[in-house]
Formats: sequence, C-alpha cells, structure tokens
Amino acid sequence: MIDFGTLLATAVAGAVVAITPGPAVLALLGIGAGQGRRAAALFLTGHFFGDVLWAALALVTLIWASVLERWVLDLLAYGCAAYLFYLGLRAVLALNSAAGQEPSWRVRRPGVRGVALGLTNPKSYPLALAMLAAMTGADLATLDAAGGALLLFAYLVGFAAGDAAIVWLVGTPLLRHAYRRWELAIVRTTGLLFIGFAVNTVRGAAST
Repeated sequence: MIDFGTLLATAVAGAVVAITPGPAVLALLGIGAGQGRRAAALFLTGHFFGDVLWAALALVTLIWASVLERWVLDLLAYGCAAYLFYLGLRAVLALNSAAGQEPSWRVRRPGVRGVALGLTNPKSYPLALAMLAAMTGADLATLDAAGGALLLFAYLVGFAAGDAAIVWLVGTPLLRHAYRRWELAIVRTTGLLFIGFAVNTVRGAAST
C-alpha cells in the first residue's frame, strides 16, 4: 500500500518535472510572455494530455516492463525528434512582423500546439520514469495497478501545480517586457535549442 509520505513526495516530484527546463517550458515562456497568461494556460492545458500519457507509460514500464518492446520506445523517440526539429527550424527562420501583421512565430492556437508538443516531448517519458521509480523505491516489486493509479494521480496533481506556477510567472510585467524587447533573438535561440533536443533524442535512441 502506498503511504501518504510517498504520495506527497510523488506530487512534489511532479511539480519539479513540470518546471524543469525543456521543450515545453521554453515554448511556454515564449507563448506566455509574448501572448499573455490565457494563451499560456491554453498551451499547458493541451500539453497536460501528453503529460498524462507519458506518465502512464512510465508506470506501465515500471509495473509491467515486458509489455513494451524497445522498438516501440525508439519509434516514439524518432517521432518526437522530428516534430521538435520542425518547430526549431520554424523558429530559427522566424521573421519580424510586416506592417499590420503578427510576427511569424506567434501561436494562433496555443491549446492545439500544447497537445502536439505534449505528445512529442522527449523529456516527459525519461523524467517521469526516473521520478516515479525513485518514489516507489523498495515498494516497486509489490506495486499493483491500484497503487500505480494512486501514484499517477499524485504525480499529476503536483505537475498541475507546477504548471500553474509557471503560468503565473510568465505573465508578470517584468518578464513580458524583457521578452518583448528581445523577442526575435529569444525565439531563434529557442529554435536552436529545440533542434539540439531533437538531435540528442535521435542520438539517444540510436545508441540503445
């Protein structure tokens, strides 16, 4: 049986994963600082679907490791890398706004972008796997489906709390002012980081 201390620690772990810098946090900073808290909240709401999927997949791996073949995880990794590379390339090639038009990197449907990035975020699975494995510890051998569901719930509650904290942060006037002053440079730098994440994901999958 999972005790309260383990559940609390798991919730804290979820919050830590949520605020750990990665593709989603970088995208959120741009969306929130450039387009406001509402757009940031829509993005994270969409991204949460991906977070649920990856966390559940991590638990399946922990409880029933034999269910998942290695090639399935590799295929997911390559798909994640391709999408990140696409987003990175678009950001690197971003243009300033023409007269009367929005800049080319503005996200018109942040909720849809959140779902897409949430489902293809290569950071989510290994971090969720590492955190949940650390939280279960010696109880892993006796962890069943009911205990896993409770653990997953605690993890996602913490994740949602971390997301809420980031949404508040990106809407602060200081951060929004700094972002708007250096917007194009930040977007292109973020694009390069996305491409780096993609390359690193492919290298990791190819080396296993």
